[in-house]
Order: sequence, then C-alpha cells, then structure tokens
Amino acid sequence: MSEMSPNPHRAGRLGLAFSAGLIFAAGLVISGMTQPLKVLGFLDVTGAWKGPFPGLWDPTLAFVMGGAVSVTLVAFAWTQRISQVPYYGNQFHEPSKNQIDLPLVGGALLFGAGWGLAGYCPGPALASALLSTDALLFTGSMLAGMLICKTFLTKTAKIES
Repeated sequence: MSEMSPNPHRAGRLGLAFSAGLIFAAGLVISGMTQPLKVLGFLDVTGAWKGPFPGLWDPTLAFVMGGAVSVTLVAFAWTQRISQVPYYGNQFHEPSKNQIDLPLVGGALLFGAGWGLAGYCPGPALASALLSTDALLFTGSMLAGMLICKTFLTKTAKIES
C-alpha cells in the first residue's frame, strides 16, 4: 500500500484521536479549567481557612479530576471485556515500567512547579493558546522545554551506551 492510499485503520485512529481531543478541550473550557486562577485557587489550600469552608479555596479541579478518573476506570474495565485487541491497532500498549525512579520524581516536581507557578498544565494551555497571550507563551515555553529535555536525554543515552 502506498503512502497516499487510504487506510481505514489510520483514518479511524485519527478520527478517534480528533474526537477525544475535541471532547477533552470542550470539557476543559466548560469546567473553567482553562482559567489559571481556577487551578491556582485549587492549589492554594490555605484559602480553605479564609471564611466558611471552602472559603477562598476552589475545589472544582478535584471534581474535574474525579470525573476523568471515573470515566477512565470504567473505560479500561470495559475495554478488556469488549475486545482482546484494539479496533485500530494490533495490540494494547500497557506501561512496561511501574517503578518510581529519579526521572519520574524529578519530572513530577518540574511539572508541579510549572503548574503551580503558571496555573496551566499542558491540556488547558493548549486549549487556551489561541485565546490568551499568557497561555501561548506558556505553551511555547513548554514545547521548548520538552525539546531541550528530549535532546538532552537522547544525548545522555548515547553517551551511556
């Protein structure tokens, strides 16, 4: 099959990815999670003691995350019952690594620091990038950081081998 021949499996994967991304972005916008102040309001737990509970603390992010985790748990459980192989692939890809190591902890700390300082994580930043200069700057910086890190890790892996 040539590069230009239509591939129904590829079209299905792209359609599924596009639909999931559209639903994700719509959920972020509708829930207000594209507003950094909503996220920072959740991360600032000291606000819970300023007035009657929840005070100035904004628990909405917990509900959004809870909804996402609930849907994911159900989807993962059903997926194994529905089919042993994915509709648009040859196999399910499960994590091959389940240990906590220095790159995981370091990456989590850097991610958390960026999220806590800016109020954006990657999804909301991308959903907001066309509407906000701050989000566009954050997204550009995030992509540059990812490229720098990937380049550094690739060079480090070559040196070690």
